[in-house]
Amino acid sequence: MKILHIYAGNLFGGVETLLITLAKEQSLCMQMQPHFALCFEGRLTNELQTLNANVHQLGNVRISRFWTILKARLQLQQLLRREQFDVVICHSCWSQVIFGPVIKSNHLPLIFWCHDVPNGKHPLEQWAKRVLPDLVIANSRYTQASVPKLYPKVNSDTLYLPVACADIGNAPTIRHAVRAELNTSDDAIVIIQASRLERWKGQKVLLSALAQLRYTPGWVCWLTGGVQRPHEAEYLQELKVQVQQLGIGDRVLFLGQRNDVPRLLAAADIHCQPNTGAEPFGIAFIEALYAGLPIVTTAIGGAVEIVDHSCGRVVAPNDINALSKVLGLLISNPKERANLAAGGKLRAEYLCNPLRQLTQLYNLLCEVVEHKVVA
Repeated sequence: MKILHIYAGNLFGGVETLLITLAKEQSLCMQMQPHFALCFEGRLTNELQTLNANVHQLGNVRISRFWTILKARLQLQQLLRREQFDVVICHSCWSQVIFGPVIKSNHLPLIFWCHDVPNGKHPLEQWAKRVLPDLVIANSRYTQASVPKLYPKVNSDTLYLPVACADIGNAPTIRHAVRAELNTSDDAIVIIQASRLERWKGQKVLLSALAQLRYTPGWVCWLTGGVQRPHEAEYLQELKVQVQQLGIGDRVLFLGQRNDVPRLLAAADIHCQPNTGAEPFGIAFIEALYAGLPIVTTAIGGAVEIVDHSCGRVVAPNDINALSKVLGLLISNPKERANLAAGGKLRAEYLCNPLRQLTQLYNLLCEVVEHKVVA
């Protein structure tokens, strides 16, 4: 089955991680031959090309410049004629709006992979409603519950994203090396948050909770995530001011955009991402579980489908006191950290084993293709 995945490609986050996984783990389900059509060149393009994936450029698109949409649609039309795909998957409302009509006009099965939680009111979502897919794949039950706001009459299925356990080599050696690079002692308790610089990811809440632990010795916090858009630069500056005002500036490291997150996770002790807004799924949680880190997060969104008592702790959103209490317990209690860490890999494997999830994806696509042929 020849599959075309369409996405913008100008940022880097969970969707981009999924697309790289689809390319990297292709051998687990040889029945699927993934191709990737992107509009912007950047880190995603580079990493896919490093994997020798089939990458097609459709050209930069700006919705405010309609001629760029027409040019990109023409590029896609030529690609569809040349490659003869069996099914096409759009990974955002943006790509659904721009390219869905071309896919429909070619009578190809169109899948909308829903990675965010739609409310049906955003202008882009209103536009996307006009392009009905043959199936919606949701990345969590939480996301699936919102699909009717966008496509009330289209069938949908939940598919947890395939996430592979990173092969980083000798973990103790990596742990020592990373800590040496970051001037962090081997006996420090490292709390890491590996996520984009978005306000709803809860970095401010984490820092406020850690400020209540300023007199607790031994902990250090690593915040990863680089600036990709102007509002993120503003947010980063606010965080840097916050740590100074809270008196914890010497215990918080801003690591910026990193290509070695698995190494950082291997060198940390606790993963904390106290979302103030709901996470549609949360690949970062799965990656941290594979690394053997206990998870601390908030009880909203897709996170509650991932984190249970076997691998982490959840608190109410914006409850700084509760978050500080949980972090303080884990910082001071190595046995509790070890117990939660022991359940992490099993939990990640249970939810996101790549072989099982890719097989499930293939089966879903087969049903759509067969139904389209019969119809």
